[in-house]
Amino acid sequence: MGVWLVFGLGVLLLVVARQTSGFVAVRELNDRRSERAALESERASLQQTIRESQSRRVLVPRAESLGLREPADSEIRILRVPGTPER
Repeated sequence: MGVWLVFGLGVLLLVVARQTSGFVAVRELNDRRSERAALESERASLQQTIRESQSRRVLVPRAESLGLREPADSEIRILRVPGTPER
């Protein structure tokens, strides 16, 4: 009778240990998902900042503050690299 009691308690301990490790794994997974969502949000924000920084609205005033100006159409020259096919 004592053997069955020890066996039953052993099985119950294994079940509790497995459940506990499962809960820990789920908690860690949820933490990683939250962290990933935050990082993806930060990435989207940084990409938006890059797009805005590359816009003419931002670049033209910066260039003018450095004494630069936009070229006239007659001043634009397209240079071809030798050996590359034309489009």
